[in-house]
Amino acid sequence: MAPSVAVMALVLLYPFGSALYYSFTNYYLGGTNTHFVGLDNYIALLSEQRFWADMLTTMMIVLCSVGLQFVVGLAMALMLYALSGGVRVISLLNFLPHVVTPVVAGIFLKWMFVGRWGLLDATLIALGIFPPDWLGEPLWAKFSVIMADTWKFMPFLMLVLYAGLQSFDTSLLEAAQIDGATPWQRLRHVILPMMKPLILFVLAIRMMDAFRFFDIVYVLTNGGPGTATETITLYTYQLAFRMLEIGRASALGVLTLLVVAGMIVGMILLMQRGGREAI
Repeated sequence: MAPSVAVMALVLLYPFGSALYYSFTNYYLGGTNTHFVGLDNYIALLSEQRFWADMLTTMMIVLCSVGLQFVVGLAMALMLYALSGGVRVISLLNFLPHVVTPVVAGIFLKWMFVGRWGLLDATLIALGIFPPDWLGEPLWAKFSVIMADTWKFMPFLMLVLYAGLQSFDTSLLEAAQIDGATPWQRLRHVILPMMKPLILFVLAIRMMDAFRFFDIVYVLTNGGPGTATETITLYTYQLAFRMLEIGRASALGVLTLLVVAGMIVGMILLMQRGGREAI
């Protein structure tokens, strides 16, 4: 285990320790004078309106995006489960967006959403529909970012949920069907309760990943218009590599870690509760 532990300490523990140390200093990138400031960076961030606005934007994008991905992914998984043939081909085609790197996907989607001459606008104008400014208006910019993230990462949820359906005890569905349960009743009272631990697990994994949302939103909107789509990770990038305030950026990274850790703990408690109820 020694080589693995050494690699993990090098690529995980050392950067985290450095970030934690710098979060208590006023360190500027390239600067020579670094002073210990205690909790000043944390206090400044927590009293800053931009921090809370970006946190609210991040939470809204994460909840809307992951919720939409779950609904669409579950529907696709159920359709694949009901098919008798062509499942592998359809699964492969649906999984292709997840294979594309986020930056390339962001460039492709920006070409679609860009105003007036983008693919989406050109199609709507040809149909006589006046399109909105997808990336130039705050509300539509958030919508575009949510749709882009859903297109990119929905296949992951679809495949995990489909794998869970394949391990499902079909005798329960057959018994419910014999008792006269409708498809909606079978989904609500049989499928979803049995898959609850898996659903909570995949939602926890996806929410943790979505909270670090950076690359697609950076390419699509760069946080604009204004700061309408600026996520907490994008604000961290702005502090560190635009304003060169490594101390405050490190403090913001630690705060983000605490928020994500709280989400993990909440999801773990829900999974443990779901496991006890299943038993």
